[in-house]
Amino acid sequence: MTIDQIFKTIAKEKVQFIDLWFSDILGSVKNETITLPQLKKALTDGIWFDGSSVEGFGRIFESDMYLKPDRETFTIIPWGEERTARFICDVYAPDHKPAAVDPRSVLRKNLNILKKKGMTYYVGAELEFYLFTRDAGKIKPLPHDRVGYFDLGGDLALRIRKKMCERLQQFGIEVEAGHHEVGMGQHEIDLLYTDALKLADNILTARMVIKKVAEENGLYATFMPKPIFGAPGNGMHIHQSIFKGKKNQFSDPKDTYGLSQLAYSYLAGVLKHMKEISAITSPLVNSYKRLVSGFEAPVYICWGRMNRSALVRVPRISRNKYDSTRVELRSCDPSANPYLVFASVLNAGLDGIENKLKPPKPVEENVYKIKSNILADKGIGLLPRSLWEALEYYHKSNVAQSALGDELFQRYHEIKMKEWDEYSVQVSKWEHDKYLELY
Repeated sequence: MTIDQIFKTIAKEKVQFIDLWFSDILGSVKNETITLPQLKKALTDGIWFDGSSVEGFGRIFESDMYLKPDRETFTIIPWGEERTARFICDVYAPDHKPAAVDPRSVLRKNLNILKKKGMTYYVGAELEFYLFTRDAGKIKPLPHDRVGYFDLGGDLALRIRKKMCERLQQFGIEVEAGHHEVGMGQHEIDLLYTDALKLADNILTARMVIKKVAEENGLYATFMPKPIFGAPGNGMHIHQSIFKGKKNQFSDPKDTYGLSQLAYSYLAGVLKHMKEISAITSPLVNSYKRLVSGFEAPVYICWGRMNRSALVRVPRISRNKYDSTRVELRSCDPSANPYLVFASVLNAGLDGIENKLKPPKPVEENVYKIKSNILADKGIGLLPRSLWEALEYYHKSNVAQSALGDELFQRYHEIKMKEWDEYSVQVSKWEHDKYLELY
């Protein structure tokens, strides 16, 4: 939209305030609110803020940063008494260059590698989350329903999910589908594929919208990867393809799996580097309590079509719909920063393309039931079992460092190691139950 179009819409909608959203390193939405008289300055010159107060952005002596709104993200927020519009912003350093620690700028930098070749990286996402009840105002993991996969889930669940989809569409986000997931109180909303930068913006917005609608209905939504012991975890499967113009470069109708040689090399790169980028795609201590056998979350580094225990799946497409050809990565979870996820996964895939890697043979049987020695013979590796192990791979990864850039790469490692250190000294209820009376 042009600046004139934006101001005409603001006048028509009687907007009073402008929210400037941006992402910190971990993918949390940060916001600065400005009044209408400041908007033109924001759109042309940016708005200064104190970056030292944002997780990972800057130290006290390097605090000055500024926000520049992306006009393409302009929308009216469909709630609140005061009429408010929203932009998603890029973060700039005092030298007027994109800040090295801004996740959105980092993703754009990676996408420009493809853009120079006339290509576009498209992604779709399946967002899973739980809806829990509030018990006398307290937040506890109590599912709000007792139904399962694809069930209607009762009037409340269906109504809330429809309201979430309606709100997302008001934000200009296209929703492909929504349904009840396997766990009690667990749901999924699928965001239609689009270019990776726009989808990362959409995921950031969708998480806010879903939480807001849940709150309005006396519930709370969580994207925590494994909120309940013994229940399915929350994933964020991402469907990826690369286009040149209007042609899907992953598609080859003559191939058994419908994949081109470029797609196979991309797939091989993702498989090869998955351990190194797991700290980004599965970023929490809790993430690794989801990546266990028995809940359809991947544990083994392999690929297939019918095999939902595989790390990467090649979904079937409708007859002659070759543009729908894609690969689905199943280990990501919705707590992750989508900008960093897409940047790191793309970089891993591009490394596979550049080096013309070939993936191992597909695995179509249930990997969980294959004996360990046979897995080794097939060359099937394991994902990291903990955040600490993932960070060990990450810290040595050229692919992760190339994707994130030196500064963000190092700061992300520092933040996550601090998180691991905090967790590792905690004494849990399980330890009390297991050891207190025994020793």
